[in-house]
Amino acid sequence: MREFSLPALAEIPATANLAGTVFRRAAEQPQAVVLRRPGAAGFSADWTGVTASQFRDEVVALAKGLVASGIEVGDRVALMSHTRYEWTLIDYAIWTAGAATVPVYETSSAEQTEWILSDSGATACFAETAACEDMISRLRDQLPGLSQVWRIDTGLDALRAAGADIGDEVIAERSAAAKASDLATVIYTSGTTGRPKGCELTHANLLADVRNAFHGPLAQITEMPDTSTLLFLPLAHVFARIIQVGCLEGGVVLGHCGDLNALLPALASFRPTFILAVPRVFEKVFNSAEQKAAGDGKGAIFGRAADTAIAWSRAMDAPGRPPFGLRAQHLLFDRLVYGKLRAALGGQTQYAVSGGAALSERLGHFFRGIGVTVLEGYGLTETTAAATVNRPDRVKIGTVGLPLPGVSLRIDEDGEILIKGVNVFPGYWRNEAATSEVFTDDGWFRTGDIGELDDEGFLKITGRKKEMIVTAGGKNVAPAVLEDRIRSHALVSQAMVVGDGRPFVAALITLDAETFGPWKERNGKPADATIASLRDDPDLVAAVQAAIDDANKAVSRAESIRKFRILDADFTQEAGQLSVKLGIRRSVLLKDFATDIDALYS
Repeated sequence: MREFSLPALAEIPATANLAGTVFRRAAEQPQAVVLRRPGAAGFSADWTGVTASQFRDEVVALAKGLVASGIEVGDRVALMSHTRYEWTLIDYAIWTAGAATVPVYETSSAEQTEWILSDSGATACFAETAACEDMISRLRDQLPGLSQVWRIDTGLDALRAAGADIGDEVIAERSAAAKASDLATVIYTSGTTGRPKGCELTHANLLADVRNAFHGPLAQITEMPDTSTLLFLPLAHVFARIIQVGCLEGGVVLGHCGDLNALLPALASFRPTFILAVPRVFEKVFNSAEQKAAGDGKGAIFGRAADTAIAWSRAMDAPGRPPFGLRAQHLLFDRLVYGKLRAALGGQTQYAVSGGAALSERLGHFFRGIGVTVLEGYGLTETTAAATVNRPDRVKIGTVGLPLPGVSLRIDEDGEILIKGVNVFPGYWRNEAATSEVFTDDGWFRTGDIGELDDEGFLKITGRKKEMIVTAGGKNVAPAVLEDRIRSHALVSQAMVVGDGRPFVAALITLDAETFGPWKERNGKPADATIASLRDDPDLVAAVQAAIDDANKAVSRAESIRKFRILDADFTQEAGQLSVKLGIRRSVLLKDFATDIDALYS
């Protein structure tokens, strides 16, 4: 059993909370720009700076509206929206009113939304779009505790007006009401089975995580001149959320872009000094550049440039200077290729923080070789996102870095990664049984992931103890939720959802031999037709698609099954593919049907 820890650099006072940051920044640097909003022309135009005092005033005005609308200290207020300036504004207004935020993905299904709002006991909800508002309105009969729904695009002015008579002294009292150990947010995360569980994160969890990261291992980034970042990942996810808090805490100018189709012009106009992304974003940047080069007849040049960048990065880890030939090639390709790639990221980006899924070593070396060092980290919602991260001055590509100050890592006897520290959540909302399952008797959090610690304390993820699927885009998907519903279709025997490290979720489907015969008869198919011969039959595909569509109703679009493949034969116990309880053995199936899985993504 190996263990490694680093002492905390920042201690969080018992009276500290997230709302205090807004007032502290406004008092210390009232004219400092803390956020930037896109201009009227959109992301391709200039950005408007929001000073610390302006942001405080906007937060206070909304907080007054919440108080006037009946929001009490400790209430949960839901927020369903894309990443945008108003997300951050509302989040801090909720904290300033003494309440806690419950994020909801704007892509969530009606079932998911109803569960999160009811389980959290949300008394109010902000909805970004008319579609979100309509969906919540249809759920109101099932949500007796939900008293208010506000449209972000049309209802914020009315909410501000409602709070016009609330005195500043009321907000001063409310903003100081929450203590460090009090609930700041409930973030719902999918488990391996059943409904999503609400992770309780306190003010201390969030403050300790960002202060120890941004003031310690990532200080080199936050202390750069005019440091800034453009946030384009969903703020309903803990990864983006911790960066939001870190920026406000650490003096990093924050911008938002919720439209991925507008990301390139947004990066070009915002010009961030660092970005955060999931591995899929880095894959898309590389693949797009490679395909564009090939389309322009410069595929061979790009290939050599990529190989040179990787070789350059590897040489950085070796003693001495890179060989003269490599230096010359790197200088040439910097002018021809690398500079254009950096320009696509805004031209000022020197670092990127990657999390949510594993980044390939090849991509890590490629981006460092072109001048953008990717700092890969690791964590879960239960660990307030970051538990480990590579440092700008201590990067070990292929690992997820060292533990944050104040965090301890332990590798259990079965290889599971255990975590203890200032960032670990107190438990699952209203679910003591689930909470007790993830903590050891001596207080270590069980991550469900398998890993190794090297002699220097760097963590390497080697496997997944849980069956949770994490797509290349960093989306957590609980396969059992989908598989159970697919198997409820009469024509289906077994289903296995795949997509770990892949760009989207897909499924392998087997058919029930007893119902396949009658189905052929009803649909006028030859009696001797086999599953293999009918695999692409429109009627059979439509029947299985109906089962897929039903399963997809239980999840968000990002978690939904995009493609499926009907297999020729069923899974069997004899082949070791099914357990005694007839549950699927995922590791066996991934090997046995590797070719079929690859075909889904070819």
